[in-house]
Amino acid sequence: MERLILALLLLASALRAQPRLAEAPAIAVFEAKKNVPYASVRIPALLRTTNGVLIAAAEARDKAADQAGNDLIVSLSKDGGATWSKPALAYEQGGDSCNNPCLVQDERSGRVFMFFQTFPAGSHEFGGLPAGPADPRGTRCLYLSSDDDGKTWSKPVDVTAAIKPAEAVTTASGPGIGIQLRHASRAGRLVIPFNSQDAKRNFVNWTAYSDDGGKTWRRGAEVPQEGMQLNEVQVAETGDGTLYLNSRRWRQGAPLRKVSWSRDGGETWSKAEEDKVLTEPVCQGSLLSAKVAGRPAVFFLNPVGKGRSNGTLRRSDDGGRTWAESTLLFPGPFAYSSMAVVEGGIGVLYEPAGNSVVLYRKAVIGEISAR
Repeated sequence: MERLILALLLLASALRAQPRLAEAPAIAVFEAKKNVPYASVRIPALLRTTNGVLIAAAEARDKAADQAGNDLIVSLSKDGGATWSKPALAYEQGGDSCNNPCLVQDERSGRVFMFFQTFPAGSHEFGGLPAGPADPRGTRCLYLSSDDDGKTWSKPVDVTAAIKPAEAVTTASGPGIGIQLRHASRAGRLVIPFNSQDAKRNFVNWTAYSDDGGKTWRRGAEVPQEGMQLNEVQVAETGDGTLYLNSRRWRQGAPLRKVSWSRDGGETWSKAEEDKVLTEPVCQGSLLSAKVAGRPAVFFLNPVGKGRSNGTLRRSDDGGRTWAESTLLFPGPFAYSSMAVVEGGIGVLYEPAGNSVVLYRKAVIGEISAR
């Protein structure tokens, strides 16, 4: 009888943890030509601060193109995503394009960082821009910071010289979120995932990290790769302090996610490999570390259907080695996304495909908490 009761309790716990969408409908946080005066909005980033404020960021584009004079916009929620503030401009640089917002918070100081890349007006990703950090005609890597949970933002800080590789034409953060490490060996380190592209359009992954609360930044080694290329990328910390990298496919390799691990806080990485379970239609995916029933877990969300559809949430209990659970949360069109732990579940900021709206919806998960 005791064994039966225990089995029933374990089953009930598993059912409570099974993800499902909240009954509340999706909220349009950013919508082109409606609550933002732009032709297009894309590339969501979502962060929950230590004060419980959700910061949503995205690119506001003058037209439906990756480099179209893009500005960075933000919206805030103080009630777990039930309501959102009117979108506000975080930064614009005239006719230049600001791309790939990536958010992280230093929990010790409370400061939030938003990394991004800039393109000179009229240029684009594959337009023959110069490589390296020295030429001012090339792309730049910058960040904004906020000390009031995203209400106001600092002037940009240019870290191109510190982290842009000599051979890189582009240095794209995320997009999505960075992380702050909690494991004792490197507790407090801030880590931002990047991909960079050389003049021959070859892409690689690496991370930039800071051990002084974001005052200075260093670039780690490239992820070793063979027979594949690594593009848009996210990183998560596993239960034992290992970092797990999950990247979009580019040009080479099977239509599977590319993954790697680091045991030194992002300074070096294992050789990239393909996850045979994680299929994808060449699209960004989002990662999030959390605890479920008190145990470390990594969540991964991406479209698995053809043409960017069927947003599927997966949970790994062993740092991305295997996937214990897979749930189709968003049937139909689904593209880029970003996740944050909220009360009773995971908040998801996402594109329902297309380029005109960025939505927010909560996935209910029992017994979930931040790391």
